[in-house]
Amino acid sequence: MSSIEYKFHPNKNATIITAPFSGGQPKGGVELGPDYILKAGFQKQVESLGWKTDVAHPLEGCDYESLKTNDKDDFGVKNTKIVNECNKKIFDAVKTSLKDGKLPITVGGDHSIGTATVSASLSHNPETCVVWVDAHADINTPKTSDSGNLHGCPVSFIMGIDRESYPPEFSWVPQLLKANKLVYIGLRDVDDGEKAILKKYNIAAFSMYHVDKYGIGKTVEMALDKVNPNRDCPIHLSYDVDAIDPSFVPATGTRVEGGLSLREGLFVAEEIAQSGLLQSLDIVETNPMLAETEEHVLDTVSAACAIGRCALGQTLL
Repeated sequence: MSSIEYKFHPNKNATIITAPFSGGQPKGGVELGPDYILKAGFQKQVESLGWKTDVAHPLEGCDYESLKTNDKDDFGVKNTKIVNECNKKIFDAVKTSLKDGKLPITVGGDHSIGTATVSASLSHNPETCVVWVDAHADINTPKTSDSGNLHGCPVSFIMGIDRESYPPEFSWVPQLLKANKLVYIGLRDVDDGEKAILKKYNIAAFSMYHVDKYGIGKTVEMALDKVNPNRDCPIHLSYDVDAIDPSFVPATGTRVEGGLSLREGLFVAEEIAQSGLLQSLDIVETNPMLAETEEHVLDTVSAACAIGRCALGQTLL
C-alpha cells in the first residue's frame, strides 16, 4: 500500500489501457508487450499499492498487424492510415479515463501511440507538462525523418512542427503541447534534424551526459524545474523502456548502449510519484520477440512492470 497522495487522482482509480500495436516501426513483436506485462501480474501489482483498476482494450478486434504495409506517403512516412486509426482509438480511451477520474496507464506497443496519449492528457488539462523518458527524442517530422517510422514523430505532431508535411489523416490531432511544457530525460541517440528542432524551440533536454555529470537526482530536479517550477501542474510521464540500458532491458526495438541503470530508471518514476502530480502514464516499446533468451524477456517485462509500480507509489521503504 502506497502512502503517496496523488493530487489529480485522490481516489486512486486507474485504467490500464492496452495498446498492442507495432505499426509505428518495422519490427514485429512489440504488439505483444501489453499481454506479457499483464500476464506478469501488473494489474495486481498496481492494486497492491492501493489503486482500484480496470482494464480497457481500445484496439480489441482490430487486426492492425495484417494491415501493416510499410507503404510510404509523399514524405516517405510509413503506415499513416493504421497509425492514425490506432491513435484515434487510444486517444478516446485515455480521454475517457481522465474524464471518469481515473489515471490512464497506457501499455504499449510502440511509441507512436504517444501522439494519442499526450494529446488526450493535454485536452483534459492544457496545463499538463510532459516528461519524456527515452533514448530518443521522437520529435522528427515527416520532413526530417530518415526512416519514415512514425514512432519517431509523435512529439512533433503534438507540437505542430512542420505541419505542412503531416499526413492528412492526422489533421484531428490537437496541437496543444508548448515547448516550455516538454522535457526529456535519458537522451543518447538524437538525429541531426531533431537536434535542430530542440535548439530552435529551446526545449529542455537532459541527456545521459547530464545524468553522468549531475547524478540522476539532480537531473530529475532540474527537469521538473524547467517544466513545472511551482510543482502545481499535472504530469504526463511517457516512458520508453529503451531509456534504460539494454543490459537491463534487452527486449526492446531500438537498443542504444550507455543508458540509465535500472535503479536510475526507476528513480525517475519514483520522483514523479513523490511529486504527487502524476496525471497519466505510458510504458512502451517492450518487445518480447527481440529477446535472445527467456531471461531477456523476463528482465524487460519485469522492468516495465517496475516502472509502473514506482510511478504509482511503490517505495523502497
